[in-house]
Amino acid sequence: MKRIKKIAWIGTGVMGAPMAGHLLDARYDVTVHTRTKSKAQPLLDRGAKWANTCAEAASGADVAISIVGFPGDVKKTHLGPTGTLAAEELPRVIIDMTTTRPSLSVQVFEAARSKGVGAVDAPVSGGDVGAREAKLSIMVGGEKSDVDLVMPLLKKMGKKVVHQGPAGCGQHTKMVNQILIATNMIGVCEGLLYARKAGLDPLTVIDSVGAGAAGSFSVNVLGPRMIERDFDPGFFVEHFIKDLGIALDEAARMELSLPGLALARQLYEAVRAQGHAKLGTQALLLALETLNGMRE
Repeated sequence: MKRIKKIAWIGTGVMGAPMAGHLLDARYDVTVHTRTKSKAQPLLDRGAKWANTCAEAASGADVAISIVGFPGDVKKTHLGPTGTLAAEELPRVIIDMTTTRPSLSVQVFEAARSKGVGAVDAPVSGGDVGAREAKLSIMVGGEKSDVDLVMPLLKKMGKKVVHQGPAGCGQHTKMVNQILIATNMIGVCEGLLYARKAGLDPLTVIDSVGAGAAGSFSVNVLGPRMIERDFDPGFFVEHFIKDLGIALDEAARMELSLPGLALARQLYEAVRAQGHAKLGTQALLLALETLNGMRE
């Protein structure tokens, strides 16, 4: 089987830029497209090539990879008139690493298959730290032959890469991930507020509870950021709200009641209403501080 050499990379945000960088470090030939060229400049300075459209980036590539913002962006990236599937010379496989609707991943898969192209959905978890350190958890959906082909690429970006099943299964698994995080974030924020009100040192508290059964990425990594008033995004509030909405829609379709998830979405909507859509998910603390009259 012909070895993968040429990669098209679409999307160079907080997550996408370091992920593409790992492929450059592994000496793949990477061509980049993103809406704002300046955001791709660090990758271009390291040897990536620039393309003016998704189709141009994908043309002649072995694999086209995207990590963009919203379902509409995914649709445009792959199914639009200048999308990857409109490339003059089609790639062998496309990988969408955006968190999006499972049904859209199936739609992309079917459109790709009709053109003889493989398609894999591979959303990730681990935030900006996981992206920078190539320690992401990658949840994969698609045909086994396609997944096997692109597995070496995925392993350059993640420490845990698991094939969950057919097209869309990666996205369903990511919904489970977001449901787990959503209510955990409420607990982390409430716990830190309790610690502050009780006169404890929150960092010392995290040192204890983070080593026990309450330990999690949210408390051990994002908890100290909250205490230090660092609300820079590892993952945007507005993107998390999008994910929670998808999860609630899927739950409704399955006639599944998830009240904790619904509460988390309402609280994050409050964060957005307060003007914090572009902050990281740890900004949930701001809404709960306001609710309790504890805003610093």
